[in-house]
Amino acid sequence: MTQDATYDVAADELRQFVEQIERLEMEKKDIADQIREVYSEAKGRGYDTKAMRTIISLRKRDKDDIAEQEAIIEMYKSALGMVP
Repeated sequence: MTQDATYDVAADELRQFVEQIERLEMEKKDIADQIREVYSEAKGRGYDTKAMRTIISLRKRDKDDIAEQEAIIEMYKSALGMVP
């Protein structure tokens, strides 16, 4: 195999990777647009989208991690006199 043939194969493979990544980036943008539309619809119906984002974030996490963070927040709030 000559040097040029090796270069051509590597260039073709690189082009395929780049094009695949570009397609995936386009799909990612389309999905992000769809998610924005859903949040917009929810907001239009009176839902608090900030709260929804928080809930979605929490649902991705482990229950023990959530409980630990909530306990720390409560302790900090108590230390700062924010708990009635």
